[in-house]
Amino acid sequence: MAAVASETEKISKLQTAVAGFDQISENEKSGFISLVSRYLSGEAEHVEWSKIQTPTDEVVVPYESLAAPPEDLEATKKILDKLAVLKLNGGLGTTMGCTGPKSVIEVRNGFTFLDLIVIQIESLNKKYGCNVPLLLMNSFNTHDDTLKIVEKYTNSNIEIHTFNQSQYPRLVIDDFLPLPSKGETGRDGWYPPGHGDVFPSLVNSGKLEFLLSQGKEYVFIANSDNLGAIVDIKILNHLINNENEYCMEVTPKTLADVKGGTLISYEGRVQLLEIAQVPDEHVNEFKSIEKFKIFNTNNLWVNLKAIKRLVEADALKMEIIPNPKEVDGIKVLQLETAAGAAIRFFDNAIGVNVPRSRFLPVKATSDLLLVQSDLYTLVDGFVVRNKARENPANPSIELGPEFKKVANFLARFKSIPSIVELDSLKVSGDVWFGTGVVLKGKVIITAVPGEKLEVPDDAVIENKEIKSSEDI
Repeated sequence: MAAVASETEKISKLQTAVAGFDQISENEKSGFISLVSRYLSGEAEHVEWSKIQTPTDEVVVPYESLAAPPEDLEATKKILDKLAVLKLNGGLGTTMGCTGPKSVIEVRNGFTFLDLIVIQIESLNKKYGCNVPLLLMNSFNTHDDTLKIVEKYTNSNIEIHTFNQSQYPRLVIDDFLPLPSKGETGRDGWYPPGHGDVFPSLVNSGKLEFLLSQGKEYVFIANSDNLGAIVDIKILNHLINNENEYCMEVTPKTLADVKGGTLISYEGRVQLLEIAQVPDEHVNEFKSIEKFKIFNTNNLWVNLKAIKRLVEADALKMEIIPNPKEVDGIKVLQLETAAGAAIRFFDNAIGVNVPRSRFLPVKATSDLLLVQSDLYTLVDGFVVRNKARENPANPSIELGPEFKKVANFLARFKSIPSIVELDSLKVSGDVWFGTGVVLKGKVIITAVPGEKLEVPDDAVIENKEIKSSEDI
């Protein structure tokens, strides 16, 4: 009984501490307490490995088998008028050495992620005469900057709505009290609890009610840094016709995606299986491309009325992801949830196995190299792959720490090399690229420590390992 008492005690102490916070709403307080209570009760669902089944084509529908959407503009307008687009905009560009929201990093031709998203939806609204609004879910880290940034789109043919996801206090591991009550008054005391929070935040912000009042039925949710996550009329049409409440876009795994969550059939429902839920003895099997062939792109299509129903019933109890951190030497815990894990709570939920082109995330400067190169072109805000590349997979690119920050990356390339025929590139050390460089096959460039290595203008490097300028 002692353990139970201490849990109840922890929660009641936590409730008292949280009650005094005026930075957050009552909804946030109760959401936080409920998340911590679930975590403490240890109600984590253990997946029984023997019950896992590979989903059929009815559950994970091949993209090719989706019916073609209607041809005429009026019918398409009717479909699109049921849609809102929501981009997850809570992340900062810090890992790439940038300040402010990640969505304002310039991706190509001077356009930021956000510029491209706005141009894409604008061209859709213009072409079909529809009104697809854009929602940005910010975190307290990105909110103020985003409000300033969206002002530049005031005259665009697009309605932009912003709202904040929840703000929860970090938990001090030692005594399970919130960090802000320990005198950490700044931002470091708080955290945004993962994108699973999109559902309650849509409801609590009033945005969900607003969208329903506008006749919207579905929301397309995606990460703002996934350049492939564009509105797909074929998918939307399928969901409306089949009354699917939830759809997760998945795509075939490559060796780069072995850790990505996958969809399984489990006790009659479709469910997301993440590597963290896999028993140790099955991790290698989970990573194998043979058994689990697909992974979650985090492009999600969800019915708005279903979100309202489930949030109001407090039924979205997604797996909790404990994320330990350290703030000024204090060990803290953030409890988070993921939006993809919600799939099992929705009725008639499906996956759609989409082409890889719908998954083009920019997580690091190596991804930036791909999208800024001749491997892609920009058409109406859409990043389109160069047909001249025969290999369906993109080249694998590894850049050393000298290239990690966007500013350093841009400085080290006078112009982005041609990589249409590149298989893999590995660069380490103090390497600088001239203009018009062409890279083909397998290329490794390693500068000797303490020496600068310059790749001259117009150099063509094919299947070579280079350690000094003599090798070029």
